[in-house]
Amino acid sequence: MSSSRARMPFDLGPNELTVAMITMNEERAIAKVLGDIRRVAPNAEVLVVDSSRDRTAELAEALGARVIRQVPPRGYGPAMLAALKSANGRCVVTLDCDDTYPTEMIPRFARWVLEDGYELVDGARLAAKPEAMPWLNYFANVGFASVASMLFGTRIHDLHSGMRAYAKTLIDSLVVDPNGAALPVELLLVPLSRGARVKVVFIEYRDRLGESTLRPLSSAWWTARRLLRARRARERHGPWISPSPNARTSA
Repeated sequence: MSSSRARMPFDLGPNELTVAMITMNEERAIAKVLGDIRRVAPNAEVLVVDSSRDRTAELAEALGARVIRQVPPRGYGPAMLAALKSANGRCVVTLDCDDTYPTEMIPRFARWVLEDGYELVDGARLAAKPEAMPWLNYFANVGFASVASMLFGTRIHDLHSGMRAYAKTLIDSLVVDPNGAALPVELLLVPLSRGARVKVVFIEYRDRLGESTLRPLSSAWWTARRLLRARRARERHGPWISPSPNARTSA
């Protein structure tokens, strides 16, 4: 599929496609990111779950997004699960609202779910070290992905990507614990363990706008905890069910 097609607006409405984001003080980035989304998916539902102290929510609403306020903040996990479960579209594409992810890929991600039948498309950032990713974060991401690959016997490229596409039917069937950080770990491992049809696509990762709210130690702790929980669930419920070879091709 050509890059020109990826950038071409398409007419999926709010019942077909939701673009969902979790925001925490993203006032600097929100207008640019929403503008970029509208250029490639002008009729999609844009859903923002916001726990900001700044004007992120007000700006998002003024620009046409549906905003769910989660104040006081309950954490990334509950916010992400609220976004996924509240989405109206048959396909839900998630992004971080800091301009780090390629919004021009949204149409491709949506088509892979809605037209090609994938239940989850994972935007992996780690084909090589992204210039925008600090070395410590890169080594941690690669290390955890390697551990997950060994624990579950299949190649896992990126446990923590913020850009994925989910079929709403998959979301509605998921049972995960939202409490704590690093929920994307389980949002990938649980579908894989159930044999969901998953596509892995390597994507660009860019310099962020605004200040990072990542807490590295908390994220590392919760990543390890979620990995072990997924491993125990595998032992209780049977062997890892690998997707078909064609389901995890990279593009």
